Amino acid sequence: MNRLGLVVTQRVAYNVTTKRKHSDAVADNLLNQNFNPVAPNHVWAGDVTYLKTGEGWMYLAIVMDLYSRRIVGWHIDKRMTPDLVSKAMMKAYNLRRPPDGLVFHSDRGSQYTSKRYRNLLANYDIRASMGDVGACWDNAVVERFFGSLKHDWLLKVPQPTREHMKNDVTAYMRYYNLERLHTANRDMSPVNYEMSFRKVS
Repeated sequence: MNRLGLVVTQRVAYNVTTKRKHSDAVADNLLNQNFNPVAPNHVWAGDVTYLKTGEGWMYLAIVMDLYSRRIVGWHIDKRMTPDLVSKAMMKAYNLRRPPDGLVFHSDRGSQYTSKRYRNLLANYDIRASMGDVGACWDNAVVERFFGSLKHDWLLKVPQPTREHMKNDVTAYMRYYNLERLHTANRDMSPVNYEMSFRKVS
């Protein structure tokens, strides 16, 4: 590696970045790392990640359908509040109109345990599921998505402004859902995998 001038870029270790208020309720872990539902709109998962720009930080919240790994809702903003994750969920719900009883899995961050977010899930008849504190494996599929977003896409070009970051994230979402192949999807993109499910059904 020295002769070829190669340098390893190491990923930053996982850190717990938000803590819930002790007065906020925590949901049981309904998944127990079973990330392979049998059909779309049975189990969704989500999380928030930090994105650095030349103008400061941005925060991205996503909602993923674990059946196809498709990103069905997302929102990006310069503030990390319950409003951030709520808007991502509202976009997902309005796009998919899932049946009652859908499970949504997340960590125990303050945005997800807030009363406002819990009320939103209750209004949609969505069941909350939460992993243990600091256990990134409990939401490994979403963590893997964030790793791909950053290391395969965003970190390869400078991100001078928040607007540039927002546009780049939008482009990746389109690429990820429509073109990026997944071994978990029999080497199909999330959208094509869902289309194949509908044909079989």
